Amino acid sequence: MAESGFDRRLLLKGGLTVTAAGTLGLFGSTPASASPKVAAPRVYTTAEWNARPATGAIVVENHKPTYIVVHHTVSPGNVEDYSLDHALQISRDIQDFHMDTRGWIDTGQQFTNSRGGFVTEGRHRSWEILRGGTRHVQGANVGNHNSECIGIENEGLYSTVDVTQALWDSLVQLIAYIADQYGITPEFIKGHRDFNSTECPGQVLYNRLPELRTAVGQVLGIAAVERAEWPLLKPGDTGPKVLTAQRLLRDQGAKVPTDGVFGKSTKDAVAALAASRGVTPHACYATSQTDETGFLGADIWPLITTSARTSLDWKSLLAHT
Repeated sequence: MAESGFDRRLLLKGGLTVTAAGTLGLFGSTPASASPKVAAPRVYTTAEWNARPATGAIVVENHKPTYIVVHHTVSPGNVEDYSLDHALQISRDIQDFHMDTRGWIDTGQQFTNSRGGFVTEGRHRSWEILRGGTRHVQGANVGNHNSECIGIENEGLYSTVDVTQALWDSLVQLIAYIADQYGITPEFIKGHRDFNSTECPGQVLYNRLPELRTAVGQVLGIAAVERAEWPLLKPGDTGPKVLTAQRLLRDQGAKVPTDGVFGKSTKDAVAALAASRGVTPHACYATSQTDETGFLGADIWPLITTSARTSLDWKSLLAHT
């Protein structure tokens, strides 16, 4: 990826305070000035974890972000060191990888959330600008959408296991604060895979996004709305969605079977199509690399659903297949 332009009682126990009527004012029901805001979480700044200076100018978008995007770091995996020291070290490791291996000017995401529930600032100035509530720092964590997204990396790999309770609680609190600052409603809380063909934020955490949107909505005092999203298909998958994808790929001239099995030929066809249309892989990895070439997700489906149906129709259809 290149640099580019709950339960309410649990939340209160964790230190998050909000008045539903007041927060509603931020979304137009009552005057915003009549409302106390969601309490700011404790965020450890770049200075506190001894970040390296950025090697280029930090871009500050002169507008609010549209989406809050949830990621997982993949590595170093699901470690059991829940200490603050570990959280700060993870932030340094991520920055080193992003700058030294990926060639970015700084950490890609705006915030990092540790398995111990400690939140750190990622890219420089992200916390300062967020607290202003009118602009946001451009990161490098969602391919082709960085100007409209604010990203949170969650330490761990959540393809088959769940997040820690501490991580979940801090994630809800952080997102509620971001949403409150910017007037973002819960349906705009997304996973990385809702934009790019990547497994991120892991199937288990991704499956909990409706729960996350509901939890944040409860804090904000507004109902969460669920919308159909493009499904992610990857090698080894089987079933009617794969069969549909194969038929659509054949319509594009690809020589793939229509057996409902995402095998090598289907993977190669997806990779070739992506390359021909200039879609590069945007796998989410914070401190080591993974290969998700040939995954079929949100940035590939629109390329093959060229028919009388609209993309939204296809999303809804595939969501119920």
